[in-house]
Amino acid sequence: MRDALKAERTVVDGLVFAESPRWRDGRLWFSDMHGHAVFNVTLDGRLTKVLDVPEQPSGLGFMPDGSLLIVSMKDRRILRWAEGTVTTHANLMGSYARGELNDMIVTPQGRAYVGQYGSDTYAGEPQTPTTLILIEPDGSHRAVAGDLKMPNGMALSPDGRHLYVAETYRPSITRFRIADDGSLINREIYAALKARPDGICLDADGCIWFGSAQHPGGGTFRVAQGGRILNAIQPEGWRGVACVLAGENRETLFLLESQRASPRKITGPGNSRIRAIPAPAPGAGLP
Repeated sequence: MRDALKAERTVVDGLVFAESPRWRDGRLWFSDMHGHAVFNVTLDGRLTKVLDVPEQPSGLGFMPDGSLLIVSMKDRRILRWAEGTVTTHANLMGSYARGELNDMIVTPQGRAYVGQYGSDTYAGEPQTPTTLILIEPDGSHRAVAGDLKMPNGMALSPDGRHLYVAETYRPSITRFRIADDGSLINREIYAALKARPDGICLDADGCIWFGSAQHPGGGTFRVAQGGRILNAIQPEGWRGVACVLAGENRETLFLLESQRASPRKITGPGNSRIRAIPAPAPGAGLP
């Protein structure tokens, strides 16, 4: 359903393809995936480039020491940035990753869960089930869940015991229990969906916001457990990509929206923007 939620303001526009929003130190951090860089922006729109990522950045997350982990999609590495220095935290080339890496969430303990495409769908390969990868704080890694259809955006419950995973090509949001060693168990479907989900976030009412870049029918949606859509934000000509509840008291929903999603159709800056609206419930858990 479409509701009365209205945009308060545009935070930043002129982007290529904004993804993976994270809030830290009074700034919204995000990847401009097809702009090949990571940025942060203040609430009054002051945009700062953090670093260039030539092989396309995607998922972001902060380690306990404050360093930033970044998914480098095409070369299948997890980069670690701290005080202007970039190192390789983990190299997944030739291991569990087939096709490009994708989104990521980092727990307060420094464990990173990383999704992947599973195949090169842009080159016409059929979509195939794939795995979710866990990277430990020391950079070691292993697959912790299989039979996922493009694991994409993720969210961590407030108590840190459950991981929610958007499966873009199922389409659904899947919930796992996190075991003490980081393994994922007790898999269940939180919500079966009609729109393909991308980036997600949790709110204090136990609902999930998700972006969907599919066309037609895309946008940003709030869904209750079981799949009932509570809110839908579908501005004409724009698609939802990702979202996060952040800002003061986490009462603002930041919408990352793009006009086009396929790399073949994105023409450059101006394709993507970030807007902010008041949310019906504050954020919970991570991101």
